[in-house]
Amino acid sequence: MFDAIRNLFRPPPQVPLPAVPPGTRHYLIGDIHGRLDLYEALIAAIDADDAAQKARDTQVVLLGDLVDRGPDSAGVIDRTRAWQSERRVRVLAGNHEDMFLGAFKKPEILRHFLKHGGRETILSYGLAKDRFNALTLEELFERLPELVPQEERDYIAGFEEMIEAGDYLFVHAGIDPEVPLDEQKRSDLLWIRERFLNHSGPLEKVVVHGHTIFDRVTDRGNRIGIDTGAFRSGVLTALVLEDEQRRVIQAIEEADGSIAIVQGERAAQEA
Repeated sequence: MFDAIRNLFRPPPQVPLPAVPPGTRHYLIGDIHGRLDLYEALIAAIDADDAAQKARDTQVVLLGDLVDRGPDSAGVIDRTRAWQSERRVRVLAGNHEDMFLGAFKKPEILRHFLKHGGRETILSYGLAKDRFNALTLEELFERLPELVPQEERDYIAGFEEMIEAGDYLFVHAGIDPEVPLDEQKRSDLLWIRERFLNHSGPLEKVVVHGHTIFDRVTDRGNRIGIDTGAFRSGVLTALVLEDEQRRVIQAIEEADGSIAIVQGERAAQEA
């Protein structure tokens, strides 16, 4: 009887917080969209942060949309490749990489690509503005393979679709909440929005994603959105996962054009 009474007043067991595998540290970077300046600052901050922490099996994951809209997509690609020669950096495919590669296949896909930030990407590969403006769509389609070599396109085509780490899943856009992880379609991983964002129930893993812009890092329990709209807001975000801990590091463009680094435990987040 007394055991029953004690059990009645015993606090409920704590639900374990999601965690990455023991001994690991993950730096997840949201949509860069050609903002090489913010990216360079965030790289320096991440390298310094990792060096200052206890040694761990560390990896960086870029959540896709490295290209388009911002001024230096080609520079972002080059810097990523250089960073990969220095540390473990994995890259997920985003819908803008999907459009970029599709632009080499058909002029109509190129037209769609240009409407969604592709113009800035093409200019970043060395085509002068006046020359770009003088070309017809068909002429630009013919010129494109000269601007972006096949080797560069093969590199982008090799970006991953999803990465699992303990209780977390990293993807660009999200997942179909009605489909098991091993049956997800590439189109959903790169493009999904409302069906994923509006799902309030539990998912197989906590999904960390980009693709949809939020003013702040957004934690909804079953998902965490870290695309803070770098190309227009001047804020590029990295989420740091270690054991059950979460931290945020942000590169923020100031009014005078300088870039500040802001970081902290769950800083700049909302539930």
